[in-house]
Amino acid sequence: MTHSTELVFRYDSPAAASVVASSVAVEAGDIEGDRSEAVVDCDGDTVTVTVDATDLTALRAGQNTWLTLVEVAERAAESAGRRAE
Repeated sequence: MTHSTELVFRYDSPAAASVVASSVAVEAGDIEGDRSEAVVDCDGDTVTVTVDATDLTALRAGQNTWLTLVEVAERAAESAGRRAE
């Protein structure tokens, strides 16, 4: 892959980060295509999503997808009473 970006999200606790990471990590293998791929990593209170793509258009699409997935996971965790901020 030619282009790459790293999206980094910090949370109040390792538990909150783990909830978000585990929620979005299942999507990593499902939404990858010919032009992009992503890896989700959780280290303590930080979740990192690395998006690699063959071109800038695919990179932008990947970024938008993963930002949305993380946002939804954060909202779901908050709704479930496991604050993820």
